[in-house]
Amino acid sequence: MTEPVKGPASYFPSIEKKYGQPIDHWLGIAQAKFGEGLKHMEVVAHLKEAHAMGHGHANAVVAYVKAKL
Repeated sequence: MTEPVKGPASYFPSIEKKYGQPIDHWLGIAQAKFGEGLKHMEVVAHLKEAHAMGHGHANAVVAYVKAKL
């Protein structure tokens, strides 16, 4: 049996479906923004404003990237 996906990654299937891009697209945007020196909530705000992403989805993407950095 496989473990159910938990945490931010549990949002990934719905993010791909709702916004029409693979999750790697969104993770790349967040990682690039961190590379520019933006902070967590600034990256969330960018995803919301520039890509019309909902807060929960944006926060999940950013939290996942931040944990991996």
